[in-house]
Amino acid sequence: MKQRTFTMLKPDAVKRRLTGEILTRFEKRGLKVIAAKTLMISEDLAKTHYGEHSDKPFFNDLISYITSGPVFAMVLEGDDVISLVRKMVGATNPKEADIGTIRGDYGIDTGRNIVHASDSEESAQREINLFFDETEFCDYELPDEDIIYEEP
Repeated sequence: MKQRTFTMLKPDAVKRRLTGEILTRFEKRGLKVIAAKTLMISEDLAKTHYGEHSDKPFFNDLISYITSGPVFAMVLEGDDVISLVRKMVGATNPKEADIGTIRGDYGIDTGRNIVHASDSEESAQREINLFFDETEFCDYELPDEDIIYEEP
């Protein structure tokens, strides 16, 4: 089932010049980037985005960190993309993430874990709407979609 998900490379990924390499992983997996941008997240946007963590002891550090540098936000599209991206990203704690996952290969610690990926359809839609306007989406066909995806 075709889905959309929100994925964001955090300041540590951008500052370490990992954006292209990580984006390539998603594209090589057959996922389509339908919207993307580099931005500095405002404190208000950060607090809204991470609102479910507002009562956690790490919340203020998380907000400081995510607003400390540029992020690369994107909307990816593909079959069961939410679960696929979560598998590709790996465990939240990079020390527990499998080698071969993005966090397992590039993450240092939980507070600097490289990437955010939506964990459900509801979260994906909410996060996409926070960061993107419908006019920013590019709907296009990949020339190899018939090779990547089986016909239903």
